[in-house]
Amino acid sequence: MERYAVYFLANRRRGTIYIGVTGNLPQRLGQHKALAVAGFTRRYRVTTLVYAEWFSEVSDAIAREKQLKGWNREWKIKLVEAANPDWRELETW
Repeated sequence: MERYAVYFLANRRRGTIYIGVTGNLPQRLGQHKALAVAGFTRRYRVTTLVYAEWFSEVSDAIAREKQLKGWNREWKIKLVEAANPDWRELETW
């Protein structure tokens, strides 16, 4: 069974948040940490994994990513802090 992740990266506690979706979270995080791709994460140095949700279907993951991107900032912060109150870097499995 494949697993797809919707994930939040941050540059600091309650700082800039990036939301993405991937089928290979460890590889994708490596790309973010290496600042390998020009764009938002490189510009804002958003490289710390602070939240993730897992899905078996890519369509479900994409739908959740779109939903979360539509949320206001405070809702996103509350979601992170409910699962990770100290904004510590999460392990990837």
